[in-house]
Order: sequence, then structure tokens, then C-alpha cells
Amino acid sequence: MRKIFLCAVFVFNAVVLFSQPSQTLYTVVVKPDRADWTYKAGEVAEFEISVIRDKVPLNNITIDCEYGPEAMPPVKKLRLQIQNSTVKLKVPGLKAPGFQTVRAKFVIDDITYASYTNVGYEPENIRPTQIMPDDFQAFWDKAKADAARIPLEPFLTLQPNLCTATLDVYHIRFQNDARGSYIYGMLCVPKQPGTYPAVLRVPGAGVHSFTGDQALANKGVITLEIGIHGIPVNLPQQVYANLASAALNGYAFYNLDNKDTYYFKRAYIGCQRAVDFIYTLAAFDKQNIAVMGGSQGGALSVVTAALDPRIKCFASRHPGTCDLSGFMHERPGGWPGLRNHPSIKQQLETSKYYDVVNFARSLKVPGYFTWGFNDTACWPTTMFSAYNVIRSEKVLKVYKETAHWHFPEQNAAFENWVLKKLGVNE
Repeated sequence: MRKIFLCAVFVFNAVVLFSQPSQTLYTVVVKPDRADWTYKAGEVAEFEISVIRDKVPLNNITIDCEYGPEAMPPVKKLRLQIQNSTVKLKVPGLKAPGFQTVRAKFVIDDITYASYTNVGYEPENIRPTQIMPDDFQAFWDKAKADAARIPLEPFLTLQPNLCTATLDVYHIRFQNDARGSYIYGMLCVPKQPGTYPAVLRVPGAGVHSFTGDQALANKGVITLEIGIHGIPVNLPQQVYANLASAALNGYAFYNLDNKDTYYFKRAYIGCQRAVDFIYTLAAFDKQNIAVMGGSQGGALSVVTAALDPRIKCFASRHPGTCDLSGFMHERPGGWPGLRNHPSIKQQLETSKYYDVVNFARSLKVPGYFTWGFNDTACWPTTMFSAYNVIRSEKVLKVYKETAHWHFPEQNAAFENWVLKKLGVNE
């Protein structure tokens, strides 16, 4: 019989939507002995490993375990026997700040059940490997100035099928970094006369349609949800599936060997131009604007807040594109995950201009961050690398168990922080 592998491992693919993992008949639990999952460098961590069925821990179970620095090959593998509901495993601590992964799995009825836990060693002391180029600021100042010479020429199309009693919803476009190069999105504007704060929602990885963030807009803000690919965001879903499988498959690596033509240059500038667009809206209060997003969008939130001084605050959930050079130093690098490649030298040079770490160094406005220790798409080492260099006001809420997904309560806190910063009273 062909073996089935059931494991809470998340592969970061541009067309996959991450969500909280579903339940299985058996659950493997890898429990650290610290409630905060953190240790001093060199400190031994002890784990209790158990297998649960019908909410009851099982006995006489053989477990295969391994541990090692996150995203790296395991340094040790061993087989343990569960008696008295659990088995304990002592794991030597990392010698330097970082994260270590402990994995456990067992097989029953030709089905493999597995789990893992990532624990931190002085995560507040993790430093980035990425280098700030001398001309970083000049590069982006020029990119913004070049784009500013292109007229926005905004075009709004009311979407009657999406409008509600309280909101007008528009499909919008505006010119980005060149004539005929557009950013598209969905705009939600409260119908009640007056002026409102605005929230720019920037997208996670992939190729998607959007209908606008009506739930947030109904709390008393203008919302603009944009795509970065220069295509309308209200087309049939099959169009996006086809693009994700073909023309836009692997877009995060397009022209990565050239900082002037790299794919994300138009994306970063497009987010900044979205702020220009919001300022054209009569209903915008011309003062209170935030940017928020998760994963790729978490990166874009930091970038936009660093590029545009008009941003009042930002919120970033499990940001990608942090410390892209990490893999060269026997530690993980941020999404999209650079690897050895014939043009890796040029790619690494380009990455300096697009790494969230280097934008984080220049932030001047308040930021809210949230992520989990178990993220294998945007490894916590990479995210702490960016967070730890921020000198402006910052908040980090860690939901340790989460991987590349979030709890509803986590998202509510994320949004409520932004609304409070914008002065919105729900």
C-alpha cells in the first residue's frame, strides 16, 4: 500500500492559500518546557512528545525524532518509545541567537503523522546578514522621482454588484512607473458624507482577484486593496490561475540579477503610487493613512512605510523578503528563498536593494508585527532579523503555535491596532 504522509509542513507557493491546518485522527505534540518557547544561547531545552487520539495520549508508540537549526539539515536523529503518555527529549541549545526545530513522526496503518516545534534562542539578539549598499537611499529616491513624472490618470469604475447600503465599491487603476504600466485595485468608500482615514491593503504572494475590504471599510475608513501585477483584479478566477501557472510562475525571481529591472521594483513603486492615488480622493482626510498586509504583503507594508513619509503607521504579518542573504551564512533566508544559482552573485547584489531589513533600518513611523515561531515559509530568524534593526516605535505580538497562518483573534488585534492609530472609534 502506498504510504500517505500527513504533516503540517507548509510549502510557500505563489498559488497556495495558507490556512490553519485541519485536524487528523492522530495528533503528534512536541511541547517545549518553556511557556514562551525561548531560551538563552547554549541552554538545554527539554521537550515532551506525545501522540493524541480522541483527546487521550497513547502509550507504546515508537517515535522518530530529529532536531537542528531551523531550515538546516538535522544534527541528530533518534528513535524513542512513548510510555506513560509522553517521552522526554533533551536538546542541546544553539550557541548563538537563532531558532532550532524539533520534529517528531510516527507511522500507523501505513500513514505517517508528524509535527514540529521551533524554539528561539535569544531571538531579540538575532542580527541580519544583509548589507546596506551605500547608494540605497539614492536608488529609491531616483525611482520615486522617475515615477512621479508619470501622471496617475486614475480611472474608477463603480461596481454595483459589490456596493452596499453603506459603501461604494470601485474597480480602479492608475499609472505606475511608466506610461501604460498600471496598478489595479478595489476601492471601498463609505457613503456617509464626510472625510475618512484610509488603509492601503497590499497583497500576499500569488495572482489573485479582489473584491475590496468591505469589513474594514464599514468600521469607518476608506480601503484600497491593490494587486502588483499590472492586470485588472476583477477578472474570472481562471485567468489568475492560468497566469500563476505560466507567465507569472516564479515572478519573485524575474530579473533578480538586475536591480534596475527586477520585478519588485514596479511593485514597490506601485505601492507608493497607491498612496498618491489615495490622496486624490475627495473623501480622504489628507492626514491619516496606514498600510497593512501579510507575507509578501507584510514586506510591502514595511517597504511602503519606509518609502513614503505620508504613511502614519503600518501593520505587517509574517513578512517575507527579510534577510535574503541568510542562506549564505548557514541560516534561513527570507521568502522567496535565494539558492545557489549561476547568477547568485548578481542576485545577492540586487537583493540588497529589496531586502526588508534595509527598509526597516530607516522606518520612522509606528509599526505592528505579528507572526508565529513555526513559520516555514517566512522563517522567524529572518523576521527577527528585520524587526531587531527597527529604531522607531514598534510592537510585536507572537502567536507561537502559528506557522504561515493566523488565528481570527490575531487578525482582529492586527486590524484594531491600525484603527486605533488612525483615530477610528468603532
